[in-house]
Amino acid sequence: MRIAVDAMGGDHAPAAIVEGALLAARDFGVAIDLVGDEVRVREALVGLDTAGLDIQVIHAPQTVAMDESPSQAVRKKRQSSIWVANQRVADGASDAVISAGNTGACMAMSLFVLKPLPGVERPAIAAVLPNLTGSSVMLDVGANVDCRAEHIVQFAFMGYEYAKRVLRLPNPRVGVLSIGEEEAKGSPLTKEVHARLKLSPLNFIGNVEGRDLYNGNCDVIVCDGFIGNVALKTSEGLAEALMELLRREIRAQWGGWLGYLLLKPALRRFRKKIHYSEYGGAPLLGLNGVSIICHGRSDAWAIRNAVSVARRMVEERISRHIAEDVARDAQQPLEVS
Repeated sequence: MRIAVDAMGGDHAPAAIVEGALLAARDFGVAIDLVGDEVRVREALVGLDTAGLDIQVIHAPQTVAMDESPSQAVRKKRQSSIWVANQRVADGASDAVISAGNTGACMAMSLFVLKPLPGVERPAIAAVLPNLTGSSVMLDVGANVDCRAEHIVQFAFMGYEYAKRVLRLPNPRVGVLSIGEEEAKGSPLTKEVHARLKLSPLNFIGNVEGRDLYNGNCDVIVCDGFIGNVALKTSEGLAEALMELLRREIRAQWGGWLGYLLLKPALRRFRKKIHYSEYGGAPLLGLNGVSIICHGRSDAWAIRNAVSVARRMVEERISRHIAEDVARDAQQPLEVS
């Protein structure tokens, strides 16, 4: 298996990206294509142990800036590391693409180059969230601001397959993010999605609220990309704020450092569980290929974990299962009153 890694994407590129890719190659036995400016990528490889690893450097002379317009990048940056990495997947030279670069450009280029699966109207970005019992997946978290009911129903099938095959949940529970558990609550969109999913073959448990993102009561939470992105960014901000408030309280109290030393192992485990780097990146589901979009601040460990997710998706043939689910659902039109 070969994974194409955009070596130029992210705040810490190329050094952290290259280091993380090598970690993954060693830990998971995958071949890595490092795509980017060849001179800079080879400089980042200096001093790193590549013995026994299948590493290729694929030259891409252009780089997409983190603040660059995605539409401009698609038109003018077709020799960029993001584009070239996606093209390798489309050509069959690599099995998956990973980038911590400009999120909009990553999404647009993957969509343009890899193309949606047959029957998929809108690919969706999925985010894995830690909860009290393990992990859940929420989608869409930013690819589609305006959605119709049929889009969100497809998100549910995508999330179900991801939770079942990557998170290894035997029969994932699917819920619609709304303002109340009652079927009659929510916007016209969420009500229509509820009605459609109620008739689907999925393990649909109805509406879920914001608190259900983390209590473990639901495995797949579906919503439009606007709501999903706000919920995700709010969660990230809250986690960072809680850690900072805790540090401040420890410093403010007499003897606080003694308590901190006692709590340090537990705090370290807590931070690890909620930190984005543990989950690698967010898969863009619904494409004819595997594409993982990583956080712009990704370090080597995050890239290593993103490769792990990509490897699992390729092995489980996620795209094929999503296409089959969507095709099966399309052949059985739902009658919604």
